[in-house]
Amino acid sequence: MPPTLAAVEAHLAAVRACTRCSRMHRPAVGGRPTTSRVLLVGQAPGDKEPKLGRPFAWTAGKTLFKWFALAPGWTEDEVRDRIYFAAVCRCFPGKRPEGGDRVPAPDEIERCSAWLEREFALLRPTLVLPVGKLAIAQFLGERPLIETIGQMFPITYRGHAVDCIPLPHPSGASTWHRMEPGVTLLHRSLALIAEHPAVRR
Repeated sequence: MPPTLAAVEAHLAAVRACTRCSRMHRPAVGGRPTTSRVLLVGQAPGDKEPKLGRPFAWTAGKTLFKWFALAPGWTEDEVRDRIYFAAVCRCFPGKRPEGGDRVPAPDEIERCSAWLEREFALLRPTLVLPVGKLAIAQFLGERPLIETIGQMFPITYRGHAVDCIPLPHPSGASTWHRMEPGVTLLHRSLALIAEHPAVRR
């Protein structure tokens, strides 16, 4: 039986109320309620996302939505309506003393993984889009971007068979997606996403 919107809304409310990690900056961030079979997994929100109440709400989001405007040709609103937004960690990890966002600790990643596992069980996605190295590692293990971007991988995640099309992180601090071979590989990934049955339905 397909998931109901009410079930997704109840799940997102539980995510936003989560207090499992003492070092994280709450509230947790969740996307719009949708029963999409396409699941995008980011790394963790930045400092702006908890205030604005949505994932990819700042600079990286602008780049991400420009990618989806290229293929499959969706506006930001269409992307948020048609794709379920998840993340490795749902709360802002805070800043590092030397600058930049702190990388979530292994125990934080493990505790937050229960939410992602629940989303796979609830939504039964047929396509997962991990964005950035931390997210890609949850599904494919740690490997160079050049070995993952531009390809589709049939995988099994926590007992669920799903196609995986990785994307680089759209951070303004990263030059990988703006230089070759990153530019070409990114466009290959976007073409694969646009042609996937879960996107075309």
